[in-house]
Amino acid sequence: MSETSSGEARQIAQGARDRVHFEEEALALADQVYRVARGVSRSKEEAEDLMQETYARAFRSWQSFTPGTNLRAWLLRILTNLNIDRGRRQQRSPDTQPLEEGDYFLYNKLESTIADENPDEERVIERLSQNAVVEALAEVPHDFRDVLVLVDIGEFSYAEAAQILDIPIGTVMSRLHRGRRALKQNMADKMVVS
Repeated sequence: MSETSSGEARQIAQGARDRVHFEEEALALADQVYRVARGVSRSKEEAEDLMQETYARAFRSWQSFTPGTNLRAWLLRILTNLNIDRGRRQQRSPDTQPLEEGDYFLYNKLESTIADENPDEERVIERLSQNAVVEALAEVPHDFRDVLVLVDIGEFSYAEAAQILDIPIGTVMSRLHRGRRALKQNMADKMVVS
């Protein structure tokens, strides 16, 4: 075996080890990536699809990651870009599928609680389900929702969120304030007792 071919073989072996190491580190962050994906998605299935697309893209372009930098921020930047692209596609082609009985589940559940003799406090607690929060968050404008999810759900610092979204820290703080206000209003609107 020549010196050149043995050097190439070592490089290939090192590249394979680097890729395995990258994939292990990336997969160790899966819970955090999913939590953020769930926050920006309207459903569990959409979050799972977004997470899968994020990891597929990350694994395809793993060599563009700079070792020693923030892998979590790099993965969430990919997730954010995919989510923005998905939002743009949905704006261009809105969902026109007819509603089915199952789509009225939350509405029917709320209607049935109004007729109950539950005290108002119990009715409010019952309405504050995870689905209601996710639904209210989904109604927050896209730019504000991304910041809310990263800072409040993903527990990123303002600086990390700014890096992930590629915006100034001041914009993060402004969008966070406006996003929290919009979420609070959406939750209040959902809690109005008929």
